[in-house]
Amino acid sequence: MFDTKIAIVLRNNLQSWQTLNVTAFLMSGITGSNPEILGEPYRDRSGNLYNPLSIQPIIVLSAAEETMSAIQRRALERGVPASLFIKEMFSTGHDAANRAVFSEYAPEDAKVVGIAMRADKKIVDKITKGATMHR
Repeated sequence: MFDTKIAIVLRNNLQSWQTLNVTAFLMSGITGSNPEILGEPYRDRSGNLYNPLSIQPIIVLSAAEETMSAIQRRALERGVPASLFIKEMFSTGHDAANRAVFSEYAPEDAKVVGIAMRADKKIVDKITKGATMHR
């Protein structure tokens, strides 16, 4: 049904609150960069209006730290735009601080805890190789 796939990969040793926080941040990056994935607003039987949701499914995977780094490297090598969350961003409290701490790291030393992308299905599958379904 869709030529593209949205995948979120989370490091497999995060606390529950971190998993939820990172997932929300990463998906906001995907949606902001791909506004066409939003459908129409939802309306219930009483006429109440709710925000639109993604028109396509989102797969959530998990991986060990080494695999997370490999996934980041593969995305960069293939030029696939990605949303990235690094461990140090947990210690910040707002967007400017997140960007400041993010800028202190390069791919070879970033402690990636989450990455999300939307691209051709086959490319996403190759990039996320080694990750498993999140439990």
